[in-house]
Amino acid sequence: MNRIIVSAIIAIAAVVGISTDCEAGTISKSKSKKLGKYFSKVLDGEYLDYKGKDKIKPENIEATRSAVWECWRNAVMSKNEEKLIAPSATNEPRDTGYWKLPENLEENALMPYYFIKKGEQPQDGYPLFLYMHGSGEKNREWEAGIRLCSSYDDAPSLHFIPQIPNGYGELYRWAIQSKQWAWEKLLRLAFINDNVDANKIYFFGISEGGYGSQRLASFYADYLAGAGPMAGGEPLKNAPMENLANIAFSLRTGEQDYGFARNAMTYNAALTIDSLAKEHPGLYNHYIELVPKMGHSINYEKTTPWLKQYSRNAHPTYFYWEDYDMYGRHRTGFYNIRVNETSRNNDEERSCYEVSIADNTVNLTVQNVTYTTTQLIYNIPMFFEKSYAPATKGNVTIYLSEKLFDFAKPIKVIVNGNEVFNGKVTPSLKAMATSCAEFFDPERVFPAEITVDIR
Repeated sequence: MNRIIVSAIIAIAAVVGISTDCEAGTISKSKSKKLGKYFSKVLDGEYLDYKGKDKIKPENIEATRSAVWECWRNAVMSKNEEKLIAPSATNEPRDTGYWKLPENLEENALMPYYFIKKGEQPQDGYPLFLYMHGSGEKNREWEAGIRLCSSYDDAPSLHFIPQIPNGYGELYRWAIQSKQWAWEKLLRLAFINDNVDANKIYFFGISEGGYGSQRLASFYADYLAGAGPMAGGEPLKNAPMENLANIAFSLRTGEQDYGFARNAMTYNAALTIDSLAKEHPGLYNHYIELVPKMGHSINYEKTTPWLKQYSRNAHPTYFYWEDYDMYGRHRTGFYNIRVNETSRNNDEERSCYEVSIADNTVNLTVQNVTYTTTQLIYNIPMFFEKSYAPATKGNVTIYLSEKLFDFAKPIKVIVNGNEVFNGKVTPSLKAMATSCAEFFDPERVFPAEITVDIR
Protein backbone atom coordinates (compact mmCIF):
# COMPACT_ATOMS: atom_id res chain seq x y z
CA MET A 1 0.00 0.00 0.00
CA ASN A 2 1.37 3.42 -0.93
CA ARG A 3 1.05 5.49 2.24
CA ILE A 4 1.51 8.80 0.48
CA ILE A 5 -1.42 8.27 -1.88
CA VAL A 6 -4.12 7.50 0.69
CA SER A 7 -7.86 7.73 0.23
CA ALA A 8 -8.62 11.24 1.46
CA ILE A 9 -12.25 10.46 2.17
CA ILE A 10 -11.39 7.50 4.37
CA ALA A 11 -8.58 9.31 6.16
CA ILE A 12 -10.91 12.19 7.00
CA ALA A 13 -13.59 9.76 8.14
CA ALA A 14 -11.12 8.06 10.47
CA VAL A 15 -9.82 11.30 11.96
CA VAL A 16 -13.05 13.20 12.50
CA GLY A 17 -15.28 10.20 13.07
CA ILE A 18 -17.76 10.61 10.19
CA SER A 19 -20.43 7.99 10.86
CA THR A 20 -20.62 5.60 7.93
CA ASP A 21 -21.42 1.91 7.52
CA CYS A 22 -18.38 -0.30 8.18
CA GLU A 23 -19.77 -2.75 5.62
CA ALA A 24 -19.35 0.02 3.04
CA GLY A 25 -15.64 0.14 3.71
CA THR A 26 -15.30 3.04 6.15
CA ILE A 27 -15.01 3.28 9.91
CA SER A 28 -17.91 4.73 11.88
CA LYS A 29 -17.32 7.08 14.77
CA SER A 30 -18.00 4.37 17.35
CA LYS A 31 -15.77 1.81 15.64
CA SER A 32 -13.04 4.40 15.19
CA LYS A 33 -13.11 5.04 18.96
CA LYS A 34 -13.12 1.30 19.66
CA LEU A 35 -10.13 0.78 17.38
CA GLY A 36 -8.31 3.71 18.98
CA LYS A 37 -8.79 2.27 22.47
CA TYR A 38 -7.70 -1.17 21.30
CA PHE A 39 -4.55 0.16 19.67
CA SER A 40 -3.73 2.26 22.73
CA LYS A 41 -3.90 -0.86 24.91
CA VAL A 42 -1.63 -2.71 22.49
CA LEU A 43 0.87 0.16 22.58
CA ASP A 44 0.78 0.01 26.39
CA GLY A 45 1.88 -3.61 26.24
CA GLU A 46 -1.39 -5.55 26.39
CA TYR A 47 -1.40 -8.56 24.05
CA LEU A 48 -5.00 -9.09 23.01
CA ASP A 49 -7.22 -9.70 20.00
CA TYR A 50 -9.69 -7.18 18.67
CA LYS A 51 -13.27 -8.13 19.52
CA GLY A 52 -15.75 -7.65 16.70
CA LYS A 53 -17.53 -9.42 13.86
CA ASP A 54 -17.65 -6.65 11.25
CA LYS A 55 -17.40 -8.03 7.72
CA ILE A 56 -15.73 -6.20 4.83
CA LYS A 57 -16.74 -6.51 1.21
CA PRO A 58 -13.78 -7.39 -1.03
CA GLU A 59 -14.17 -4.20 -3.07
CA ASN A 60 -13.82 -2.14 0.14
CA ILE A 61 -10.68 -3.78 1.50
CA GLU A 62 -8.24 -1.04 0.49
CA ALA A 63 -10.43 1.78 1.79
CA THR A 64 -10.99 0.04 5.11
CA ARG A 65 -7.27 -0.72 5.41
CA SER A 66 -6.50 2.98 4.99
CA ALA A 67 -8.95 3.85 7.73
CA VAL A 68 -7.59 1.20 10.11
CA TRP A 69 -4.03 2.40 9.47
CA GLU A 70 -5.07 5.98 10.15
CA CYS A 71 -6.53 4.88 13.50
CA TRP A 72 -3.24 3.13 14.28
CA ARG A 73 -1.23 6.17 13.21
CA ASN A 74 -3.30 8.41 15.46
CA ALA A 75 -2.78 6.04 18.41
CA VAL A 76 0.99 6.02 17.87
CA MET A 77 1.14 9.79 17.51
CA SER A 78 -0.92 10.18 20.70
CA LYS A 79 1.30 7.85 22.74
CA ASN A 80 3.30 9.69 25.38
CA GLU A 81 6.85 8.82 24.31
CA GLU A 82 9.95 10.29 22.73
CA LYS A 83 9.40 10.45 18.98
CA LEU A 84 11.93 10.71 16.14
CA ILE A 85 13.65 14.07 15.84
CA ALA A 86 13.63 15.76 12.45
CA PRO A 87 16.55 14.62 10.28
CA SER A 88 19.41 17.04 9.62
CA ALA A 89 21.15 17.42 6.28
CA THR A 90 24.82 16.45 6.35
CA ASN A 91 25.87 20.07 5.67
CA GLU A 92 23.71 21.44 8.50
CA PRO A 93 24.27 21.55 12.29
CA ARG A 94 23.15 18.22 13.79
CA ASP A 95 20.58 17.75 16.50
CA THR A 96 20.88 14.87 18.92
CA GLY A 97 17.88 12.77 19.86
CA TYR A 98 17.54 10.68 23.01
CA TRP A 99 15.49 7.57 23.77
CA LYS A 100 15.19 6.21 27.30
CA LEU A 101 15.22 2.41 27.16
CA PRO A 102 12.90 0.57 29.57
CA GLU A 103 14.39 0.32 33.03
CA ASN A 104 13.26 -3.30 33.42
CA LEU A 105 15.29 -4.23 30.31
CA GLU A 106 18.40 -2.11 30.92
CA GLU A 107 19.02 0.18 33.88
CA ASN A 108 20.14 3.76 33.31
CA ALA A 109 20.06 3.35 29.53
CA LEU A 110 19.70 6.63 27.65
CA MET A 111 20.37 6.06 23.96
CA PRO A 112 21.46 9.18 22.04
CA TYR A 113 21.24 9.14 18.27
CA TYR A 114 21.85 11.21 15.17
CA PHE A 115 19.29 11.26 12.37
CA ILE A 116 20.64 12.52 9.06
CA LYS A 117 19.28 12.89 5.55
CA LYS A 118 21.06 12.92 2.21
CA GLY A 119 19.61 14.16 -1.05
CA GLU A 120 16.06 15.07 -2.03
CA GLN A 121 13.17 12.93 -0.80
CA PRO A 122 11.88 10.43 -3.40
CA GLN A 123 8.16 10.22 -4.12
CA ASP A 124 7.71 7.07 -2.01
CA GLY A 125 9.90 8.35 0.81
CA TYR A 126 13.54 7.95 1.78
CA PRO A 127 15.29 4.62 2.22
CA LEU A 128 16.16 4.28 5.93
CA PHE A 129 19.42 2.78 7.22
CA LEU A 130 20.00 1.79 10.86
CA TYR A 131 23.74 1.81 11.59
CA MET A 132 25.31 -0.02 14.57
CA HIS A 133 28.85 0.91 15.60
CA GLY A 134 31.71 -1.22 16.87
CA SER A 135 32.75 -2.04 20.42
CA GLY A 136 35.53 0.47 21.01
CA GLU A 137 35.17 3.53 23.21
CA LYS A 138 31.58 4.45 22.50
CA ASN A 139 32.01 8.20 21.86
CA ARG A 140 34.80 7.58 19.38
CA GLU A 141 32.83 4.78 17.67
CA TRP A 142 29.70 6.92 17.42
CA GLU A 143 31.53 9.86 15.89
CA ALA A 144 33.20 7.51 13.41
CA GLY A 145 29.73 6.25 12.52
CA ILE A 146 28.42 9.71 11.63
CA ARG A 147 31.48 10.35 9.44
CA LEU A 148 31.08 7.02 7.65
CA CYS A 149 27.34 7.26 7.14
CA SER A 150 27.69 10.80 5.80
CA SER A 151 30.26 9.64 3.26
CA TYR A 152 28.49 6.61 1.79
CA ASP A 153 27.28 6.96 -1.81
CA ASP A 154 23.68 6.03 -1.02
CA ALA A 155 21.76 9.32 -1.39
CA PRO A 156 18.88 9.90 -1.22
CA SER A 157 18.70 8.23 2.17
CA LEU A 158 18.10 8.60 5.89
CA HIS A 159 20.53 7.23 8.48
CA PHE A 160 19.57 6.52 12.10
CA ILE A 161 22.88 6.39 14.01
CA PRO A 162 22.55 5.45 17.69
CA GLN A 163 25.19 5.30 20.39
CA ILE A 164 25.25 2.26 22.67
CA PRO A 165 23.95 3.50 26.07
CA ASN A 166 26.21 1.39 28.30
CA GLY A 167 29.62 0.54 26.90
CA TYR A 168 30.59 -2.55 28.85
CA GLY A 169 29.97 -6.28 29.09
CA GLU A 170 26.79 -7.90 27.84
CA LEU A 171 25.13 -4.48 27.61
CA TYR A 172 27.45 -3.66 24.70
CA ARG A 173 25.30 -5.79 22.42
CA TRP A 174 22.96 -4.52 19.71
CA ALA A 175 20.58 -7.49 19.83
CA ILE A 176 19.72 -7.77 23.54
CA GLN A 177 16.11 -7.21 24.58
CA SER A 178 16.49 -3.52 25.43
CA LYS A 179 17.81 -2.88 21.90
CA GLN A 180 15.05 -5.02 20.38
CA TRP A 181 12.64 -2.64 22.08
CA ALA A 182 14.44 0.31 20.46
CA TRP A 183 14.45 -1.20 16.96
CA GLU A 184 10.76 -2.08 17.13
CA LYS A 185 10.07 1.47 18.23
CA LEU A 186 12.16 2.76 15.30
CA LEU A 187 10.21 0.58 12.85
CA ARG A 188 6.89 1.62 14.35
CA LEU A 189 7.72 5.33 14.10
CA ALA A 190 9.25 4.97 10.63
CA PHE A 191 6.14 3.24 9.31
CA ILE A 192 3.86 6.13 10.28
CA ASN A 193 6.31 8.67 8.81
CA ASP A 194 5.50 9.59 5.21
CA ASN A 195 9.14 10.66 4.74
CA VAL A 196 10.20 6.98 4.95
CA ASP A 197 9.70 4.28 2.32
CA ALA A 198 8.33 1.33 4.35
CA ASN A 199 9.76 -1.11 1.81
CA LYS A 200 13.34 0.21 1.89
CA ILE A 201 14.58 -0.25 5.47
CA TYR A 202 18.04 -1.71 6.09
CA PHE A 203 20.10 -2.74 9.14
CA PHE A 204 23.89 -2.68 8.95
CA GLY A 205 26.94 -2.28 11.17
CA ILE A 206 30.64 -2.85 11.73
CA SER A 207 32.39 -5.33 14.06
CA GLU A 208 30.13 -5.55 17.15
CA GLY A 209 27.57 -3.80 14.96
CA GLY A 210 28.23 -6.51 12.36
CA TYR A 211 27.36 -9.22 14.85
CA GLY A 212 24.26 -7.32 15.90
CA SER A 213 23.02 -6.57 12.40
CA GLN A 214 23.54 -10.19 11.31
CA ARG A 215 21.47 -11.45 14.23
CA LEU A 216 18.82 -8.80 13.76
CA ALA A 217 18.62 -9.48 10.01
CA SER A 218 17.45 -13.02 10.67
CA PHE A 219 15.19 -12.01 13.58
CA TYR A 220 13.45 -9.13 11.74
CA ALA A 221 13.78 -10.20 8.10
CA ASP A 222 10.07 -9.66 7.42
CA TYR A 223 10.48 -5.91 8.06
CA LEU A 224 13.63 -5.42 6.02
CA ALA A 225 14.64 -4.89 2.42
CA GLY A 226 18.18 -5.86 3.33
CA ALA A 227 20.95 -6.09 5.89
CA GLY A 228 24.71 -5.57 5.72
CA PRO A 229 26.99 -6.71 8.55
CA MET A 230 30.67 -5.87 8.04
CA ALA A 231 33.81 -7.20 9.74
CA GLY A 232 31.58 -9.65 11.56
CA GLY A 233 30.54 -13.27 11.25
CA GLU A 234 28.18 -15.01 13.65
CA PRO A 235 27.68 -18.69 14.46
CA LEU A 236 24.66 -19.51 12.33
CA LYS A 237 22.71 -20.78 15.32
CA ASN A 238 22.53 -17.11 16.33
CA ALA A 239 21.32 -15.98 12.90
CA PRO A 240 19.70 -18.75 10.80
CA MET A 241 20.30 -18.03 7.12
CA GLU A 242 17.04 -19.72 6.10
CA ASN A 243 15.11 -16.72 7.44
CA LEU A 244 16.76 -14.45 4.84
CA ALA A 245 14.64 -15.55 1.88
CA ASN A 246 13.20 -12.44 0.18
CA ILE A 247 15.73 -9.91 1.53
CA ALA A 248 19.13 -8.74 0.28
CA PHE A 249 22.00 -9.81 2.51
CA SER A 250 25.56 -8.51 2.38
CA LEU A 251 28.36 -9.77 4.63
CA ARG A 252 31.93 -8.53 4.06
CA THR A 253 34.82 -9.56 6.29
CA GLY A 254 38.60 -9.46 5.95
CA GLU A 255 40.14 -12.67 4.67
CA GLN A 256 42.68 -12.43 7.51
CA ASP A 257 40.19 -11.40 10.21
CA TYR A 258 41.00 -14.31 12.52
CA GLY A 259 39.58 -12.74 15.70
CA PHE A 260 36.79 -14.94 17.08
CA ALA A 261 36.97 -16.84 13.77
CA ARG A 262 35.13 -14.03 11.99
CA ASN A 263 36.58 -15.10 8.64
CA ALA A 264 35.56 -18.74 9.20
CA MET A 265 32.05 -17.68 10.23
CA THR A 266 31.73 -15.55 7.09
CA TYR A 267 32.94 -18.42 4.92
CA ASN A 268 30.40 -20.75 6.53
CA ALA A 269 27.64 -18.20 5.93
CA ALA A 270 28.62 -18.01 2.27
CA LEU A 271 28.49 -21.79 1.83
CA THR A 272 25.11 -21.96 3.57
CA ILE A 273 23.38 -19.17 1.68
CA ASP A 274 24.87 -20.33 -1.64
CA SER A 275 23.20 -23.68 -1.05
CA LEU A 276 19.88 -22.02 -0.15
CA ALA A 277 20.07 -19.82 -3.26
CA LYS A 278 20.51 -22.88 -5.48
CA GLU A 279 17.58 -24.61 -3.82
CA HIS A 280 15.35 -21.51 -4.08
CA PRO A 281 16.41 -19.51 -7.18
CA GLY A 282 15.92 -15.77 -6.86
CA LEU A 283 14.99 -15.75 -3.16
CA TYR A 284 18.34 -15.49 -1.37
CA ASN A 285 20.01 -12.42 -2.90
CA HIS A 286 23.40 -12.09 -1.29
CA TYR A 287 26.82 -10.50 -1.56
CA ILE A 288 29.29 -12.23 0.74
CA GLU A 289 32.96 -11.46 0.41
CA LEU A 290 36.12 -12.37 2.24
CA VAL A 291 38.12 -9.28 1.32
CA PRO A 292 41.58 -10.41 0.13
CA LYS A 293 44.62 -9.62 2.32
CA MET A 294 42.54 -7.59 4.80
CA GLY A 295 42.15 -8.07 8.54
CA HIS A 296 39.53 -6.51 10.79
CA SER A 297 39.56 -3.18 8.88
CA ILE A 298 38.11 -3.24 5.37
CA ASN A 299 36.61 -0.82 2.86
CA TYR A 300 33.13 -0.08 4.23
CA GLU A 301 31.90 1.92 1.22
CA LYS A 302 30.32 -0.89 -0.80
CA THR A 303 27.56 -2.12 1.50
CA THR A 304 24.83 0.53 1.53
CA PRO A 305 24.88 1.29 -2.22
CA TRP A 306 24.50 -2.44 -2.90
CA LEU A 307 21.66 -2.86 -0.40
CA LYS A 308 19.76 0.16 -1.68
CA GLN A 309 19.06 -1.56 -5.00
CA TYR A 310 16.59 -3.86 -3.26
CA SER A 311 13.07 -3.31 -1.97
CA ARG A 312 11.12 -5.43 0.48
CA ASN A 313 8.61 -8.04 -0.63
CA ALA A 314 6.08 -7.90 2.20
CA HIS A 315 3.91 -10.62 0.61
CA PRO A 316 6.20 -13.45 -0.48
CA THR A 317 4.82 -16.71 -1.88
CA TYR A 318 7.60 -18.58 -0.06
CA PHE A 319 9.36 -18.02 3.25
CA TYR A 320 11.06 -20.00 5.99
CA TRP A 321 11.03 -18.99 9.64
CA GLU A 322 13.19 -20.63 12.25
CA ASP A 323 11.60 -19.23 15.38
CA TYR A 324 14.58 -18.78 17.66
CA ASP A 325 14.99 -16.88 20.89
CA MET A 326 17.31 -13.92 20.84
CA TYR A 327 18.63 -13.18 24.30
CA GLY A 328 15.63 -14.94 25.83
CA ARG A 329 12.87 -13.51 23.64
CA HIS A 330 10.90 -15.00 20.73
CA ARG A 331 9.03 -13.14 18.01
CA THR A 332 5.30 -13.92 18.03
CA GLY A 333 4.91 -13.67 14.27
CA PHE A 334 6.76 -13.52 10.95
CA TYR A 335 5.49 -12.34 7.53
CA ASN A 336 1.85 -13.56 7.65
CA ILE A 337 2.12 -16.13 10.46
CA ARG A 338 1.25 -15.53 14.11
CA VAL A 339 2.04 -18.20 16.69
CA ASN A 340 -0.72 -18.67 19.26
CA GLU A 341 0.67 -21.88 20.76
CA THR A 342 4.24 -23.00 20.18
CA SER A 343 5.11 -26.37 18.66
CA ARG A 344 8.30 -26.64 20.71
CA ASN A 345 8.44 -29.45 23.26
CA ASN A 346 11.22 -27.87 25.31
CA ASP A 347 13.61 -24.93 25.35
CA GLU A 348 16.26 -26.90 23.48
CA GLU A 349 14.05 -27.10 20.40
CA ARG A 350 13.13 -24.43 17.88
CA SER A 351 10.05 -24.52 15.66
CA CYS A 352 10.52 -23.99 11.92
CA TYR A 353 7.68 -22.82 9.67
CA GLU A 354 8.06 -23.24 5.92
CA VAL A 355 5.30 -21.57 3.90
CA SER A 356 4.47 -21.84 0.21
CA ILE A 357 1.46 -20.07 -1.34
CA ALA A 358 0.01 -20.90 -4.76
CA ASP A 359 -3.43 -21.44 -6.34
CA ASN A 360 -5.36 -20.18 -3.30
CA THR A 361 -3.56 -22.75 -1.16
CA VAL A 362 -1.25 -22.34 1.83
CA ASN A 363 1.16 -25.23 2.25
CA LEU A 364 2.67 -25.06 5.74
CA THR A 365 5.34 -27.44 7.00
CA VAL A 366 6.15 -27.21 10.70
CA GLN A 367 9.15 -29.00 12.19
CA ASN A 368 11.12 -28.77 15.39
CA VAL A 369 14.89 -28.48 15.07
CA THR A 370 17.59 -29.33 17.59
CA TYR A 371 21.22 -28.16 17.29
CA THR A 372 24.22 -30.27 18.23
CA THR A 373 27.56 -28.47 18.57
CA THR A 374 30.25 -30.00 16.37
CA GLN A 375 33.10 -27.53 16.96
CA LEU A 376 34.16 -25.00 19.58
CA ILE A 377 36.47 -22.08 18.78
CA TYR A 378 37.72 -19.88 21.64
CA ASN A 379 35.48 -22.15 23.74
CA ILE A 380 32.48 -20.71 21.87
CA PRO A 381 30.07 -23.07 20.05
CA MET A 382 30.71 -22.19 16.40
CA PHE A 383 29.59 -25.06 14.18
CA PHE A 384 26.54 -27.30 14.47
CA GLU A 385 24.50 -30.12 13.02
CA LYS A 386 20.70 -29.87 12.89
CA SER A 387 18.17 -32.64 13.44
CA TYR A 388 14.52 -32.17 12.49
CA ALA A 389 11.28 -33.82 13.64
CA PRO A 390 7.72 -33.06 12.44
CA ALA A 391 5.76 -30.90 14.90
CA THR A 392 2.75 -32.61 16.44
CA LYS A 393 1.22 -29.72 18.37
CA GLY A 394 0.75 -25.97 18.20
CA ASN A 395 -1.65 -23.39 16.84
CA VAL A 396 -1.09 -20.57 14.35
CA THR A 397 -3.06 -17.83 12.67
CA ILE A 398 -2.38 -17.39 8.96
CA TYR A 399 -3.18 -13.91 7.67
CA LEU A 400 -4.33 -13.60 4.07
CA SER A 401 -3.70 -10.78 1.58
CA GLU A 402 -5.95 -10.04 -1.38
CA LYS A 403 -2.70 -9.74 -3.35
CA LEU A 404 -2.19 -13.51 -3.05
CA PHE A 405 -5.70 -14.90 -2.53
CA ASP A 406 -9.07 -14.71 -4.29
CA PHE A 407 -11.65 -14.45 -1.52
CA ALA A 408 -14.44 -15.33 -3.95
CA LYS A 409 -13.04 -18.87 -4.14
CA PRO A 410 -12.34 -21.54 -1.48
CA ILE A 411 -8.96 -21.33 0.24
CA LYS A 412 -7.07 -24.44 1.30
CA VAL A 413 -4.58 -24.83 4.12
CA ILE A 414 -2.36 -27.91 4.19
CA VAL A 415 -0.27 -28.54 7.31
CA ASN A 416 2.43 -31.22 7.23
CA GLY A 417 0.71 -32.84 4.26
CA ASN A 418 -2.78 -32.85 5.79
CA GLU A 419 -5.63 -30.64 4.59
CA VAL A 420 -6.86 -28.81 7.70
CA PHE A 421 -9.03 -26.14 6.06
CA ASN A 422 -10.96 -25.85 2.79
CA GLY A 423 -13.57 -23.13 2.42
CA LYS A 424 -14.32 -19.53 1.72
CA VAL A 425 -12.95 -16.84 4.01
CA THR A 426 -14.71 -13.56 4.72
CA PRO A 427 -12.62 -10.39 5.13
CA SER A 428 -13.13 -8.77 8.53
CA LEU A 429 -12.24 -5.74 10.60
CA LYS A 430 -10.95 -8.12 13.30
CA ALA A 431 -8.29 -9.54 10.95
CA MET A 432 -7.18 -6.05 9.96
CA ALA A 433 -7.01 -4.79 13.54
CA THR A 434 -5.18 -7.79 15.00
CA SER A 435 -2.66 -8.01 12.15
CA CYS A 436 -2.02 -4.26 12.42
CA ALA A 437 -1.42 -4.67 16.15
CA GLU A 438 0.84 -7.70 15.58
CA PHE A 439 3.08 -6.24 12.87
CA PHE A 440 2.45 -2.42 13.07
CA ASP A 441 3.22 -2.42 9.36
CA PRO A 442 1.21 -0.60 6.65
CA GLU A 443 1.95 -3.41 4.21
CA ARG A 444 0.59 -6.06 6.57
CA VAL A 445 -2.86 -4.90 7.58
CA PHE A 446 -4.35 -8.19 6.44
CA PRO A 447 -8.07 -8.41 5.55
CA ALA A 448 -8.60 -12.09 6.43
CA GLU A 449 -7.29 -14.84 8.69
CA ILE A 450 -7.46 -18.58 9.28
CA THR A 451 -6.46 -20.19 12.57
CA VAL A 452 -5.34 -23.83 12.46
CA ASP A 453 -3.93 -26.48 14.76
CA ILE A 454 -0.60 -28.11 13.96
CA ARG A 455 -0.90 -31.88 13.80
